[in-house]
Amino acid sequence: MKQALFTLLSAGALATVAFDAYGQGISPLLGMAKLAPVGLASSTLKSVFGASPSGLAHLLHAMTGMVAYVLGYFLIARPLQRANLPSLPWVVTAAAYGVVLWVFALYVMAHLVAGMPAFLGFGGITWVALYGHVIYALVAAWVIEAHGLAFTPKPRPAVAIG
Repeated sequence: MKQALFTLLSAGALATVAFDAYGQGISPLLGMAKLAPVGLASSTLKSVFGASPSGLAHLLHAMTGMVAYVLGYFLIARPLQRANLPSLPWVVTAAAYGVVLWVFALYVMAHLVAGMPAFLGFGGITWVALYGHVIYALVAAWVIEAHGLAFTPKPRPAVAIG
């Protein structure tokens, strides 16, 4: 159990570093937009709670990447893929999960929760965010898969009707 927890936290931490390195460092070096995930977290906090205390947006961004998003892959995306498309490579599942994270971040959180334009108006930051979320998912999944960590939910017993 300790090993699994360490692997998941490591996967989330490395993936968050990769996301931030790409979105805030590499992307601007290549002449593309710079991501501002802490700004989005701050806007979300202000929308939901009316305020964003100093440092809380940074903590929200870090915890989302280190815990929430990695658990989504481990507990939901990968088990669903294994149950429905068992021969699909994990890398395809991870890339698709990155797209789901992008939709969640830029449509659900930025638009529906924080009131920003959907997908931030489909400007340059939109596409950098897409690549960043896919990179995040690929790195997190790689760490999980490299350690052979898998979640297999217990099957439900069949219920006879009649």
